[in-house]
Amino acid sequence: MIDINEIMKMLPHRYPFLLIDRIIKLELNEYIEAIKNVTYNEPFFQGHFPHIPVMPGVLIVEAMAQNAGILAIKTDDISLDNKVVYFAGIDKCKFRKPVIPGDTLILKANIINHKGPVWKMKCTAFVKDNLVTEAVLTATIANHN
Repeated sequence: MIDINEIMKMLPHRYPFLLIDRIIKLELNEYIEAIKNVTYNEPFFQGHFPHIPVMPGVLIVEAMAQNAGILAIKTDDISLDNKVVYFAGIDKCKFRKPVIPGDTLILKANIINHKGPVWKMKCTAFVKDNLVTEAVLTATIANHN
């Protein structure tokens, strides 16, 4: 289990854009699972949509990308002193069900391919046992000088 303090050492994101609360499973070179607790206090609910609050799909995808980035960082044991993981591509994205306040997103990523600094992962998001979003995401690790 990796808590929020360790996550903040790996990701440059901060509130309101840090979208991972805890890593609950990690198998280096294979798989990661994280959670994101969705609360009505999230700033995007003020405008998306005020009377029918729904988490924007693009933010679910961002949460999946952050989770996948942590898997790449941990698998390659990357020093983040001069490196950053960039979201580089999205394929086969589907939104299946809305995510609303009170839901707990269960974010999963499996490595499909890894060549040099480029990673491709199958990512999914669930609420309970219901698949809400899926995509194949690509990330690259680069210098941030």
